[in-house]
Amino acid sequence: MAAGMRASAAACRMNFGTLLNGLLVSVVAALLWKCSKLSEQAFLLEEELHMVQRSQELSQARIDYHVALQALQEQGTRMVCTGKMHTDRICRFDYLCYSSEAEEFVFFQSNFSTMLPNLGSRRFQPALLDLSSVEDHNTQYFNFLELPVAALKFMPKPVFVPDATLILNRFNPDNLMHIFHDDLLPAFYTMKQYSDLDGEARLVFMEGWGEGPYFDLYRLLSSKQPLLKEHLKNFGKLMCFTKSYVGLSKMTTWYQYGFVQPQGPKANVLVSGNEIRQFASSLMKKMNITIVRTGENDRGTVENENKGEANDQYVVIFSRSTTRLILNEAEVVMAIVQELQMRVVTVSLEEQSFPSIIQVIRGASILVSMHGAQLITSLFLPRGAVVVELFPFAVNPEHYTPYKTLASLPGMDLHYISWRNTKEENTVTYPDRPWEQGGIIHLEKEDQKKILKSKEVPRHLCCRNPEWLFRIYQDTLVDIPSFIELLKEAMKTKLNLRKVKATSTVHPGRVREAQCQTSVQTTKEAKLSVSWQIPWNLKYLKVREVKYEVWIQEQGENTYMPYILPQQNYTFSENIKPFTTYLVWVRCIFNKNLLGPFADVLTCRT
Repeated sequence: MAAGMRASAAACRMNFGTLLNGLLVSVVAALLWKCSKLSEQAFLLEEELHMVQRSQELSQARIDYHVALQALQEQGTRMVCTGKMHTDRICRFDYLCYSSEAEEFVFFQSNFSTMLPNLGSRRFQPALLDLSSVEDHNTQYFNFLELPVAALKFMPKPVFVPDATLILNRFNPDNLMHIFHDDLLPAFYTMKQYSDLDGEARLVFMEGWGEGPYFDLYRLLSSKQPLLKEHLKNFGKLMCFTKSYVGLSKMTTWYQYGFVQPQGPKANVLVSGNEIRQFASSLMKKMNITIVRTGENDRGTVENENKGEANDQYVVIFSRSTTRLILNEAEVVMAIVQELQMRVVTVSLEEQSFPSIIQVIRGASILVSMHGAQLITSLFLPRGAVVVELFPFAVNPEHYTPYKTLASLPGMDLHYISWRNTKEENTVTYPDRPWEQGGIIHLEKEDQKKILKSKEVPRHLCCRNPEWLFRIYQDTLVDIPSFIELLKEAMKTKLNLRKVKATSTVHPGRVREAQCQTSVQTTKEAKLSVSWQIPWNLKYLKVREVKYEVWIQEQGENTYMPYILPQQNYTFSENIKPFTTYLVWVRCIFNKNLLGPFADVLTCRT
């Protein structure tokens, strides 16, 4: 029995030891597991802090990384767009992401995602929207890939951009015309269109170009440094924009470059000189340039508020150093000084800063330049100034009119004239240059002969027409007598413009209390009398000329009889038939071309 007790005690001790060992193993395992979890949490916290730091590198705005990540994981990406077609669409996104590894934008789908319009596969026909203001160009299309939010578990931790962001393509950041017309003006007014995109918004350029020679101009749009596509990969493999707008308004563009049809003014120009001048004033202010303002004096004529500068009239000539030269530039300058008694200032984009050039142009009376992108600076000219565009031999000014169109916009108040070299002996060509600078030696001999023989470049599409390039890169010896005669005529027009009363661009409202009365004279004769009251806003305006347009249509017919009348009532008898129903519309016209809306149609029975 004692032996049994000893065996039992030994077994007990053995079981206790085993239990103790098991407990120790469990405690150690628990401690190791907890240590592992703490290490994992520390790693995640360190990674999150790193992501927050990367986000802070992008912006001074504070961001709660955990809240932003949770919002993306739970709500996914949200999109609401304006515009019916990809050519006029701008979209606002919450948590739109970009994978620098795939070079694709990513829309994370969740049960709470919004996608308006929800186009399905039509989103790829051809694209959701244009990233540029250049309409329907296949290099400017924008779209995104879709992933479920669950995919975030297997992807790199996102870096969040807390700034409101405008995402766009620059069309050609090496060319001033394209910079202003395609990028700066559209971006400026897109930012005005959406209150989130104020002067603190971030601009992101996705076209893939480098900064280019005029990147400082883009910096004027916002206090924050713009980002290029190549910059995005420096901030991580996955970037998510907490609030972004994608695309540009096209309302401020006035010219199409000939991708589908020969270049020329857009069919439907929606911008006026007033909006362009407001944009120019904003940029000059940011460049610390004194702004010359014009206004109306007590006689209603346009005059310069800075009397000293108004009396110091001078001509600005753009001097080029590589191509499209004015070969006798010094003689041209001397002729202007002697014949017009005006000071001449030459400026050069190659040798001077852009703000210093604008400082000179903003007070000039005349701007002279060979055809080229530098003429976009005419939008900084004061009202009443003259733009003189010089064209090389065989280049028809009527075929290339971006600056003529700009100067002619209502409210720009500029006088545009062109000078064309008509003497072939006054031109120097460069057939041996590279093709992009007008060389033609790469062409067949017959094609070269045809180009050399031609006296005018025919209308053509953009952008590599060899005859156009050959002629536009010529150097020119300006015929001074014809050029000076043109300038003298321009100065006469300029002086007349300064005496002309500023024209109102206010449109009339509807005519009020329109009514009609009819009477039957005989079985074949009747009269229709129409009367109305003036538009409500007319009593507050000084309008040079007020007339009224009346349309009369016999019910059931497709044609109508139009009339322009100076008075507010009129009795019609010609072509008015008894016992017939007529539809009558009336509207007001200011100064021959400012049309008001039609009043409600009148139904008149004779």
